[in-house]
Amino acid sequence: MKTNKTGLILYWIAVVYIVALGLGGSWLVRPIYRQMTLEQANQTIWALNSPLFGLWVSSVAIGSILAGIGMLLYVRAKGSRIWLFGLGIFAVLLIDILIKWHILPTPAHTPLLFGMGGALMVAFFLIILWLWAEKRLHLEGAEKTAADLQLAGYVFLIIAMWYLCGELSRPYQTALLELPHQSPLSTIVYLVLGWLFFLLSHYKSVQSLPKQE
Repeated sequence: MKTNKTGLILYWIAVVYIVALGLGGSWLVRPIYRQMTLEQANQTIWALNSPLFGLWVSSVAIGSILAGIGMLLYVRAKGSRIWLFGLGIFAVLLIDILIKWHILPTPAHTPLLFGMGGALMVAFFLIILWLWAEKRLHLEGAEKTAADLQLAGYVFLIIAMWYLCGELSRPYQTALLELPHQSPLSTIVYLVLGWLFFLLSHYKSVQSLPKQE
């Protein structure tokens, strides 16, 4: 029972961190960096080298790791699995942070590796669909509906990935720089829909569970 409570506490700490700094901080930071020069922005509390900026820019990433660990504690997952989850994901995130802050050498943009990453994501998606179909054949009732909602989430996220890859690679493609800039709003819509259908999928799955007395 103690582990359950610890997990819930950690989860809600992560929620507050994400909402307060990740979402709330974004409302405060974005206007500054839209309306000021970099020199002017660095004179505010949201300067690029300030601890507050660091807490904000990493809030969703670190908060999501803490929330995940909290839920693993809550469901009483194996200790080894919790450590592997937390340390494994945090190690990848830490390397990325150190590169972004130029503490580790910044790798040059390599179109081949960029393309290979996209190809791998598409391959993973297609394999996931195959495995999804194999699993759905054995589901019944609400679980089938949950699986169908999950499939919609997968499709929306792979579409978002496709357009996001295009946006991210655009600065490195000379011909595309001549085109007028477009808002990435459609990508956000696909991401929101993907997460929404995953939420609905989990909600439907929970509905099919036996009630605890």
